[in-house]
Amino acid sequence: MPRTCSFLTQHHLLWLIAALLLLLPIRLHGLAAAALPDYDSVRNWQIVQEIAQGQLQHLFHHGSPAFALVYAPVAWFTTDYRVFQHLNAGVAVAAVGPLAWFVAREARLSGWQTGLLVLLMGTSVFLTFSGRDFTMSAWSLLCFAGLLRAYYQRLHFPASGTLYRVGIWLLLGLCFNYKFLLTLPVLAVLEWWRADGLLWQNGHWWRLLGLLALPYLVLGTVGVVAGLPWYLWPAIYYKVAFPDAANAAGRAATLHPDFLYYLRYLRDFESGLVWVGLLGPVLLLRRLRRGMPPGLELYLAVWGWCLLAGMSLLVKAPRGLLWAYGLWYALGLLQLRRLPTLALAGVLLAAIGLNLFRIQQEIYAYSPTSYPAVANWLRAHAAGSVASSVGLGLAPFRAPNDTVRVIMREQDLSALRRRGYRYVLLDAYWRVTNVRQFRQLQQLPAVAAWPEPMLTSPLLFLEHSEFTGLGYEETLGLQRVARQDSIQLRLLTL
Repeated sequence: MPRTCSFLTQHHLLWLIAALLLLLPIRLHGLAAAALPDYDSVRNWQIVQEIAQGQLQHLFHHGSPAFALVYAPVAWFTTDYRVFQHLNAGVAVAAVGPLAWFVAREARLSGWQTGLLVLLMGTSVFLTFSGRDFTMSAWSLLCFAGLLRAYYQRLHFPASGTLYRVGIWLLLGLCFNYKFLLTLPVLAVLEWWRADGLLWQNGHWWRLLGLLALPYLVLGTVGVVAGLPWYLWPAIYYKVAFPDAANAAGRAATLHPDFLYYLRYLRDFESGLVWVGLLGPVLLLRRLRRGMPPGLELYLAVWGWCLLAGMSLLVKAPRGLLWAYGLWYALGLLQLRRLPTLALAGVLLAAIGLNLFRIQQEIYAYSPTSYPAVANWLRAHAAGSVASSVGLGLAPFRAPNDTVRVIMREQDLSALRRRGYRYVLLDAYWRVTNVRQFRQLQQLPAVAAWPEPMLTSPLLFLEHSEFTGLGYEETLGLQRVARQDSIQLRLLTL
């Protein structure tokens, strides 16, 4: 029997690795010819370089110090943004592995089902889109997969060891992404439902609090040595929840109840199999018994439902459900695995094929960038520092990259003109962020102009609806207007 189990484990592992290797070129296709897609990606790339040089003033940017610290050593060898972008894409692919392995093991999937599960989750349109940027999403997804497995073990095998493993994954997640705080309400609900009192026995609760406080104490001390306030990291949480002023798009609140936003996104961009995973487990609710740990399907469903309900109350963007997409694809497979083998394989392959078609239409088609052409023109004309409307997309193509100055309103240009700036790039990123402060610039003739397809991408617009505070249809309305313009990058003289 041990030999059989070992053979099955290796068999499943080979299927999983093969599927991950197939997934990698899907995620990387066309990435070398793409720019960093958003402001945060470029800013993260800049901050990583600062920290690599010992400048720690932005260590707690977005409450994610681990992200910058992980990539800082890479900046000792190269500053090419494509290296960072490809490494992060590799992490996003790797994050699919432990989640698929956990589901396959607990559900006792066959080898080929495990492989198709990897491809099914990995070709999620949004997970593919977010897996090509340079933000914390990839590492956050990896930490969530670890937390999900660890807490399932805690529910079914209540012991101090399983409890502290949950704490370690939660600690890592909080170091990479402040949004890991959103797992706490779900964990609280599940802990209340399990009702075994483990958390309150033998001082476990305060030891866990001490464990979670450790990185705040250690990195907070590092920040103090670097001249930062000791409270800066937790203060970011407060500022996100209670912004002291409206942002450049006019959005001031973090609460924005809308229970249709994410359902509309799923309808328009993801496979119909997601709906099977989202709605199918409702029939399992009758099995719920307080004090009894839920089975795998109900456990995954509770996480998905809680994430959907909680994020529907806040300002929206598809990344709000970053952790839920893989769960729903996995649940879709689990709900349908009672079908005959050929029928199940056909349904799963059709769902993967549809995802690939949408990836081509919604991601690959928008990838090629014109920012290198803008940089070449500026270099040929010895342009010096350049202003840019909201977007930082040009920065990775200029040396040094800080010669691109972001402006949020036209009034800032007069001061830059006095400082010797000769050009301003009217970057259509202002449309994506809905910062309507550039009406006069739109009337000026351009000395050179280029298209930038990414700045008309529906997914990019939707990803910025958290910044703009707009609803689903309003956001896509902005995108449709932007798509009518064939030129997104206009270089103007000051």
